Amino acid sequence: MPTEEATIAEPPETPQSPETSGPADSASGRTRKRKSTGPDQSKQDLAELALSIEAALMTCDRAVPSTKLVELFESSASMISEAIDQLNDVYEKSSRSFRIEHVAAGWQIMTLPRFASVLSRMHKTQAASRLSPAALETTAIIAYRQPVLRADIEAIRGVACGEVIRTLMDKHLVKIVGRAEELGRPMLYGTTKTFLEVFGLASLKDLPRAEELRPAPAPAQTDPPPDSAADHQSA
Repeated sequence: MPTEEATIAEPPETPQSPETSGPADSASGRTRKRKSTGPDQSKQDLAELALSIEAALMTCDRAVPSTKLVELFESSASMISEAIDQLNDVYEKSSRSFRIEHVAAGWQIMTLPRFASVLSRMHKTQAASRLSPAALETTAIIAYRQPVLRADIEAIRGVACGEVIRTLMDKHLVKIVGRAEELGRPMLYGTTKTFLEVFGLASLKDLPRAEELRPAPAPAQTDPPPDSAADHQSA
């Protein structure tokens, strides 16, 4: 006679709720880790952002606009500024030779002024990059009067400035910004973004005011009081 095999009924599996993490989840490697959003995580995110900004600026020889950094790191302008402040604090505490400066509406890593002579000797560019007194005068007139006509520049300096202006344009310090609405449509000149970077300015608003450039007036000299003995003699 055929024998019937005994079957043992297994109890039905009890479904686990999604909130409950049991041994099955651990065994199958499906344990979910919640991402920390506390202050420690925020500090880590800021430190990582600071390092990323440092790496980006290290590879650029021009100032990088804040909007570009915001877009690149998908962050906010306030977070970018905070990360840069953190980097500058580290540089200062460790006596580094550079800082991240805000120039030409952007951020750039720049060496401290006291190392300028050393770097000039190293690159042998001090003589090539130095501006003559005439070029400095012309640059100052354009910076303060822009947009300005060449005729107005020459009227202030009292000499022809065509060659000097061409030299400044070759150095990318000055550019043509438009034409005047008068007979002949003469060209108007103004400064460039390179001008701001070379002189370490964030914008034209940072130019020294005219009264700050004037020498202080010498103190008025007063006549010494007459000698009392001489007064008695004359009496």
